[in-house]
Amino acid sequence: MDIDLIRKYNVPGPRYTSYPTVPFWNKEGIKKSDWKNTFQKAFDESNETEGISLYIHLPFCENLCTFCGCHKRITKRHDVEEPYIETVLKEWQLYLKHFSEKPKIKEIHLGGGTPTFFSAENLKKLITGILETSDLIENHEFSFEGHPNNTTEEQLTALYDLGFRRCSFGVQDYDPIVQKTINRIQPFENVERVTKLARKIGYTSISHDLVFGLPKQNLQNIIDTINKTKELKPDRIAFYSYAHVPWIKGVGQRGYDENDLPKDEVKRDLYEVGKQLFDKIGYVEVGMDHFALKTDSMYKAMKEKTLHRNFMGYTSGKTALMVGLGMSAISDSWYSFAQNVKTVEEYQFVVNQGEIPLLRGHLLSEEDLIIRKHILNIMCHFETSWKNVDQQTPAFLEGLKLLDEMKEDGLVVVKDNKLTVPEKGRLFVRNICMCFDAKMIRNRPETRLFSQTV
Repeated sequence: MDIDLIRKYNVPGPRYTSYPTVPFWNKEGIKKSDWKNTFQKAFDESNETEGISLYIHLPFCENLCTFCGCHKRITKRHDVEEPYIETVLKEWQLYLKHFSEKPKIKEIHLGGGTPTFFSAENLKKLITGILETSDLIENHEFSFEGHPNNTTEEQLTALYDLGFRRCSFGVQDYDPIVQKTINRIQPFENVERVTKLARKIGYTSISHDLVFGLPKQNLQNIIDTINKTKELKPDRIAFYSYAHVPWIKGVGQRGYDENDLPKDEVKRDLYEVGKQLFDKIGYVEVGMDHFALKTDSMYKAMKEKTLHRNFMGYTSGKTALMVGLGMSAISDSWYSFAQNVKTVEEYQFVVNQGEIPLLRGHLLSEEDLIIRKHILNIMCHFETSWKNVDQQTPAFLEGLKLLDEMKEDGLVVVKDNKLTVPEKGRLFVRNICMCFDAKMIRNRPETRLFSQTV
């Protein structure tokens, strides 16, 4: 990779799990009536045909991993589990009251925090409570995030029996110095144990999350980590760029000096070498930062152009409505976004008052919807087109003009009302999407909001 290109385009930018991105949602937020109307509209339009998705945020962790950017609550007290599960089920009941018919579920994803903080019994109580009130779409996909150190056979079996077939385990890096720096100590043996156990039970898609750009990480760390990953051959690999945003995430990411972070060119080398190694052992790049074996549903979704991106990251299928349950969870009705309140105490208080725990949201305009579709196409398929008038908006056409330098640098091709991102440009897909980000262009932030794109 051309070092000059890295230096040129390595600027702060969004990861585009939504458009508009959260910092550029309407300042006045969203009225509860508008959120209710839009999620009812999305439900009525799609429940019968594609079903709905659920993201359930389980925020508790026993220890603070200092690289983490998630909304979490650090505690070793497990008496918090049952009240929290009960509150999530109460929130679900609030949504059920507004649905015109019994929901048909296509996806459930348990994220966090650490979902495997919760006992098998409480996980079973949570999912059973959801499934008892719902029907399932054929070929539904249930997944959860697990910590290799605390995921048990009992948890894996309980979730498998409830229909879960996908699981992801946070590995990050196997080097002991890096692990100590980010306060995430987990030997290879723990990852090996839980991966083999999941396969034995019958899980058909196992993912490992790796991170490049961590403090004190070097090229040999990446090579060693991927060689160990090769031994276990997970079905998917998420290879995330570490987002150093201590001005947002606070004390955790201030636990080490910025001088410990790999610099631009070194960090890009970590990615490039990692990508080459993945290719050699049979993984195909899918979207941004994701790799999958050709037998995995995510690869098949890419080939069939059904790959989708939302607040859960990449998914192998789309639903118009994704309901986020739990503290800080974000919902998406396609026409609007809504985020729940961000503390456990406020979340439980509001839900127990019989209210959807809305903190903020955004009602998408016609312009937002058009640009959102183009950004989704670019992020998922590395291409988009605008042959029809309803696929255009003045802001989008203005964005095309901002691509001139990228076209000269060979990062994007625009021809016959179609934009294509060639192999060379895929590393800069976030930068390409930024050219169409009308909300950010009109409201240039005075303070730093995002991690670097490279």
